Amino acid sequence: MNETLQSNAAGIRQRFAEKRTQGLRAKDAAEALQLSEGAVVAAHQGEHAEPLKATALRGEWLDILKALEACGTVMALTRNESTVHEKDGVYQQLSATGPIGIALSREIDLRLFFMHWRAGFAVTESAARADKPAMRSLQFYDHHGVAVHKVYAREATDMQAWDALIERFASAADGNVEFDAPKPRKPVPPDADIDVAGLRDAWAAMKDTHEFFEMLRRFGAERQQALRLTQGAFTEALAEDSVTRLLSDAAESGLSIMVFVPNPGCIQIHTGPVSNIRPLDTASGARWINVLDKGFNLHLRTDLIGATWLVRKPTEDGIVTSVEVFDQSGDLMAMFFGERKPGMHELEGWRELVARLPRAGQREEVAA
Repeated sequence: MNETLQSNAAGIRQRFAEKRTQGLRAKDAAEALQLSEGAVVAAHQGEHAEPLKATALRGEWLDILKALEACGTVMALTRNESTVHEKDGVYQQLSATGPIGIALSREIDLRLFFMHWRAGFAVTESAARADKPAMRSLQFYDHHGVAVHKVYAREATDMQAWDALIERFASAADGNVEFDAPKPRKPVPPDADIDVAGLRDAWAAMKDTHEFFEMLRRFGAERQQALRLTQGAFTEALAEDSVTRLLSDAAESGLSIMVFVPNPGCIQIHTGPVSNIRPLDTASGARWINVLDKGFNLHLRTDLIGATWLVRKPTEDGIVTSVEVFDQSGDLMAMFFGERKPGMHELEGWRELVARLPRAGQREEVAA
């Protein structure tokens, strides 16, 4: 790293440490510096005295994730701008076809899109209190320095295997990691450009939910645009508080659900019941709905919800129903399903639960 880069990195490290001592999360502290989180982490490579230390990893993403199995229980974290999905478990059954990967166990269930992975780091951040252990993680970023996936060591993690993984995959590069500026959002095409009748016919002919993405591409429709254009046939707009109602009802019934949180580089999935549902309003005005269960946490900012849709997709196993939540920019925050495997019909309890969710514009009756 040349002297100019070193000087810039030192300034970033100092300002970042100040923001962290003010209580800001790493992502928020980076944004306060008008930098991506990946760029801030990259600035913490090499020898320095700040609490956060970073070691760059070679871009052997699948092999790194496979090597995590030897570490035992860890916490997998995938987030987007408004939603965080945290799951404890062991990384198992990792495989890939080209740049598309998968982790397939009950606990760590991931869909991986390695074409969006640009950089990875082993990160150690010392705690503010001397009696607290340092936080150890592997952090992976896309081409714009946005986190696509993180892995945190837990108390039960085999730290000898963890350290061996870092030694095995540490990069010999000089530490200069560059990220691209964010790209402008792709505009939604005019409705008049979409063959709505053809879209509806193709939707009705689906045999598998995975055909949905190819169908959108073929008709040139943006995802939420397609939901709107098929409203009444396959979709219904839901009320603003539907996510809170869904999680509360699932917890009360004990129904096993599936919770998907996506970003361009990773989709992380929880399958199972949820129980401890906690809303939280912060002094900054952020409103969260949280699942705080042992081994699974979900944090979703309800004040950023722009639209929620009930979506029905035909398959060879019958209709599959999802609840899809979008933020105010039109990005997908999370998706919810009833637990289901290929060859299985959808749970009747899930259909009953979503049937009770309030529709947009519908006022719930209050008992006298």
